[in-house]
Amino acid sequence: MDIREYNEKAWDKEVEHKNPWTIPVTSEEVAEARKGRWHIVLTPTIPVPASWYPELAGADVLCLASGGGQQGPILAAAGANVTVLDNSPRQLEQDRTVAERDFLDIKIVQGDMRDLSMFEDMSFDLIVHPVSNLFVPDVRSVWNEAFRVLRRGATMIAGFNNPVRYLFDLDLEEKEKILQVKHALPYSDLESLSDEKRRRFIDAGEPLEFSHTLDDQIGGQLEAGFLIAGFYEDGYGDEADLLSNYMPSFIATRAIKP
Repeated sequence: MDIREYNEKAWDKEVEHKNPWTIPVTSEEVAEARKGRWHIVLTPTIPVPASWYPELAGADVLCLASGGGQQGPILAAAGANVTVLDNSPRQLEQDRTVAERDFLDIKIVQGDMRDLSMFEDMSFDLIVHPVSNLFVPDVRSVWNEAFRVLRRGATMIAGFNNPVRYLFDLDLEEKEKILQVKHALPYSDLESLSDEKRRRFIDAGEPLEFSHTLDDQIGGQLEAGFLIAGFYEDGYGDEADLLSNYMPSFIATRAIKP
């Protein structure tokens, strides 16, 4: 299976299903950002601290696997030169629609977050990478490419799942509100599910997910050459997500290219 191609089509469907990560910002939010009143999220609920951003006026920003008309338009309205890269054409269409609606200059690029060969070395001052690397099986290539295209002293802010989210039996969690350990980590929809359940996922067009160890998520950033300069955890803030009642299961990091 070509995982990139499969997830491209799956996320096009997520736009149709109005997944929360596909809902664009409003014109009112863009107008507020133009006045300097704005925030974005990398994880479900907590806004990125203002201290994590460089000076945005005139900064070259790459929104990495960040389509959906959310982070890109806000940062463009705040004065940045924004490029949005995403695997899903329908997600990118959300950014294009907002840009046209609100007269924003946003460069739209379809591509794989693991391959930024269309960009030269040291092209960007900031990379914004919300929770999305669960949709690729190998995350270290994401960090290596991000490091390459950032300038010296530049920043990457990233959100990702704590792999503990993948330990539990999803059917029991959703249907009976029971957290029961089932899967060994690292988890993969292709390898950890039964043949029957994997077929149901694929027949339904669900995006394929892959957990990554913290060694790959945080250690991988360090190995790529980054220095970690910020960290926080987040949850859904929603009782419907059973695990969020017990622990934060998302992580955000601020990394600097020295």
